[in-house]
Amino acid sequence: MTILNPELYNVAWIAPLEIEARAALHILDHRHPGRFLVSRGDDYVFHAGEVCGHNVIIATLPAGQEYGTGSAAALASQVKKFFPNIWFGLLVGVAAGLPSLSRSKPRDIRLGDVLVALPEGESAGLIAYDLGKEMGRDGFQILRFGQILATTETVVRSAIGSIKLNAPNDSAVFIPYYEGIKEKKHINGTFVDPGQDKDVLYVATENGGKREVRRERRAETERTRVWYGPIGSGEKLIKNAEKRNELRDKYNVIGLEMEAAGTMNRIPVGVIRGVCDYGDEHKNKEWQPYAAAMAAAYAKAILFEIRQTQH
Repeated sequence: MTILNPELYNVAWIAPLEIEARAALHILDHRHPGRFLVSRGDDYVFHAGEVCGHNVIIATLPAGQEYGTGSAAALASQVKKFFPNIWFGLLVGVAAGLPSLSRSKPRDIRLGDVLVALPEGESAGLIAYDLGKEMGRDGFQILRFGQILATTETVVRSAIGSIKLNAPNDSAVFIPYYEGIKEKKHINGTFVDPGQDKDVLYVATENGGKREVRRERRAETERTRVWYGPIGSGEKLIKNAEKRNELRDKYNVIGLEMEAAGTMNRIPVGVIRGVCDYGDEHKNKEWQPYAAAMAAAYAKAILFEIRQTQH
């Protein structure tokens, strides 16, 4: 068995969920055969490969482990300890998207779209929305208005900015990478798009009920959009439309996920998320493979941009 050298790897690709890690492994240009030696106190097994000229390690949670900020923090801490030459990290996977159709410029976020964490106005790029204190009549207040986490490495933000310059056609930059893995197998099928007909958004009505929102079908050439802005990160899984809307409107977030707040102060990662649900009671796992593959494709585009700046 080939023994891999941890000192040769400079990019940490953190994919906490199994389906996220499978998408990451498929997106590699080359997978490095062999294993890293582990000893007592090393709790994780890492995978390795090459993407766009970078030696990348893929870190995921152990089978059966609960996900969330605590688990992500433990994983990131060991990545930092095990790989001494990590330059930057990417946290790549799935999240809830938060459409806001009543805005003057509607955010028509859909399943399969990509969310990229970036600051917007006075909002931080990542909002730890459940870290704070109760202020009596003023209610819950997040610490330092959400500005408590490290910021993504400058080179990663520069690569994101380079891709963003192609908006609204920025999906053309990474869709070819998705096309290369969409037919790859995972335990329950492939990474193929479930179809726009299965993308259903519900909103609350005045009488306490809910109704389906009719949205125009996107042209296939405009199937995927990228949304840049603050992403909320917390310990709780959100499956409640009222709570989702409260967080969206209060903190101006475009999505919700459960690992970035635990990772950021260990490794200042770029946060890339594919939308797999809307953070309500209709949440299910059908869209996770497609969303995970889309996020992985965008992350590969980031690595390509950084590779280009090195030459």
